[in-house]
Amino acid sequence: MTLMSRKADYALLILSFLYQRKEGGTARAVAEQFGLSRPFVANILKELCQNGFVASHRGVKGGYALARDAATTSLAELLETVEDGFQLTVCNHTTDAGADACSHASSCTVKGPMAEVHQRLMGVLRGVMLTELFDPKAKPSALHSLPLLATTGCCSAGAVEPSPA
Repeated sequence: MTLMSRKADYALLILSFLYQRKEGGTARAVAEQFGLSRPFVANILKELCQNGFVASHRGVKGGYALARDAATTSLAELLETVEDGFQLTVCNHTTDAGADACSHASSCTVKGPMAEVHQRLMGVLRGVMLTELFDPKAKPSALHSLPLLATTGCCSAGAVEPSPA
């Protein structure tokens, strides 16, 4: 299970690409760099452009460039835009008609606590600026205040103890 869609992953890759290249880049260059479908990259760029994350430039030397400062743009802003309202669970989301998206919402005993978890998670994501993801020397914020927990699998042997504060 992942919390971010492939579209959000690619949006981060695209923004990172443009962050590293102040002169900007094309959909073709991004697609080639990451081995992605050019039409999918173009669609994400179009959405990022419509939402003010990137600016497009037409012509022979045309392409895309960052329109917002990555140091003041939070990961939460990007996810809420690309994911059409980032939600941790279905029960914290309502339909266009105003009804709960989950049929168990009226009797669920964890809806409230999960809403609290969602708010806490969004608080952390609001404190993570995109520049922290794109630049290893960036000033640390909420991203670096989280305890490190290793996951099971190929890349870890167990939990990493957080350093004492």
